[in-house]
Amino acid sequence: MSLVIKGASLRGEKTADLLIRDGVIAEVSTGGGFETLVGARSSTTGESSTTEIDADGLVALPGLVDLHTHLREPGREDAETVLTGSRAAALGGFTAVLAMANTSPVTDTGEAAERIFDLGRLAGLVDVQPVGAVTRGLGGQELAELGLMARSRAKVRVFSDDGRCVHDPRVMRRALEYIRAFGGVISQHSQDPDLAGPTACCHEGELSGRLGLPGWPGIAEETIVARDVMLARHTGSRVHVAHVSTAGSVEVIRWAKAQGIDITAEVTPHHLLLTTDLLAGYDPVYKVNPPLRPDEDVAALRDALADGTIDAVATDHAPHARHDKEHAFVDAAFGMLGLETALSVVSEVMVGSGAMTWSDVARVMSQSPARIAGLDGHGGTLAVGQPANITLVDPDAMVVVDRATSASLSRNNPWHERKLTGAVVATVLRGAPTVLDGGLV
Repeated sequence: MSLVIKGASLRGEKTADLLIRDGVIAEVSTGGGFETLVGARSSTTGESSTTEIDADGLVALPGLVDLHTHLREPGREDAETVLTGSRAAALGGFTAVLAMANTSPVTDTGEAAERIFDLGRLAGLVDVQPVGAVTRGLGGQELAELGLMARSRAKVRVFSDDGRCVHDPRVMRRALEYIRAFGGVISQHSQDPDLAGPTACCHEGELSGRLGLPGWPGIAEETIVARDVMLARHTGSRVHVAHVSTAGSVEVIRWAKAQGIDITAEVTPHHLLLTTDLLAGYDPVYKVNPPLRPDEDVAALRDALADGTIDAVATDHAPHARHDKEHAFVDAAFGMLGLETALSVVSEVMVGSGAMTWSDVARVMSQSPARIAGLDGHGGTLAVGQPANITLVDPDAMVVVDRATSASLSRNNPWHERKLTGAVVATVLRGAPTVLDGGLV
C-alpha cells in the first residue's frame, strides 16, 4: 500500500507532494508528479492500492512527540488507559509520547517498563515510550533499576520521579552519574518541598493571600533548577527541566546553556497561556503542579520558547477521574488534560502572535523532543528516506474546545469552550493514517 499527500506546505515553507511507501517517505515532488508509478491496482481486488490525502492549505509537520504524558495505567484506569491516552495523542497530532512513571505500581523495574511498552504497541496508535522512575517507588531514597530499564526491550532513556522532586542532592548526583554511562537523561520535577510546604496549591502572591489559599513561591522551583544545573556540570551528565513555569528558572537555564552545561527544558501549553488570575473562581480544573503563574512569568516563558532557551513543548497531560478532581480547591488533585489541544494552543499563542513559524513548531514539538528522548524514527525532516511520521495541520481552522468530545476518559479540561486557531486534520504513523479528517481511523 502507498500513501500520497498532495499539496502540503512542508513545515509552512515549500509546497510539495509526498509519496509514502513501506512506512517511509519514498519521494518528495514539487512538480506535481512522481518518478515512480502510483495508483497501481491490487491483483486481488482490482482496486487502487494508493490512498490519497488532499492537503491543499495544510501544513505538514514531522509527527509530534510529547516528552511528558500521564497515561495512568496501571492502577488508575478509571482516569485513563494506555489505549484512551493513545487515542487522545493521535487526535492531537502525536506519533510518540513518553509515559510518566507515577503509576501503581510505579514503573521502576525493567519488567514494568516492558509492560507499558507492550501496551502501547498493542494500542497501535502512537509509539508509547515508558519513562522510568529515578528512585524505587518514587520514594526519593534508593535508586530504581535504572540499568535494567535501559537494557530492557523498552530501552528506557528518560527517568523521572515526576509528581515528586528528587530532593536529596546525593541521590540526584548518584542518579546522574549512573545514567551517564548509557546516555540517559533525568527529567526533574523542580520543586523544593521544604520551600513549597505540604499544603501549597497555587502560586504565592497577592491573589493567594486574598483567596486564603496556601501558596508556594517561584523560588521553590528555581533553587532546584539551579542546584541541578550545577550537578549536571559536576557529573557531566544530562538534566531536563520539566514544566518550567517561572522567569527565574528561565534565567538559570539561559545562563547554564551559555556555560555549555548539558541541560534542556520544556514548557507546557497551559503555562504559555493560562495565568494565576483564573483561580479567582476556585475552579479546581485550574489546579496544576507547578501552578499557573502571573503574566510576567508567562511572557518570559513565551520569549524563552521562541529564542530556544526552552527546547520543547510538553503537555503534562494529567487526567483525573471526577471523584478526584471535583472537590474544594485545596483538596482537589493537581493536573489538567493537554494532548488533544497542545498544537492548537501553540498555534494560537506562538504562531498567531508571530513569535514563531511552523518550522519553529516542528522544532519544539517534534525534533527537539525526539532528540532529548533519544527516539529513533521520530523528529525527522520530511525528506526522502525518513520514517513517515507526519502531522497535517489546518493553520486557519477555528477550534471550539468541548470537553465532552475528548477521547480521554477524564474531563478536567481547562480549555473547555475556548476558541483556538489551528487544528490537526491528519496523523500518520509509519505511513499508516491514525487520524483522517480530524477523526480516528
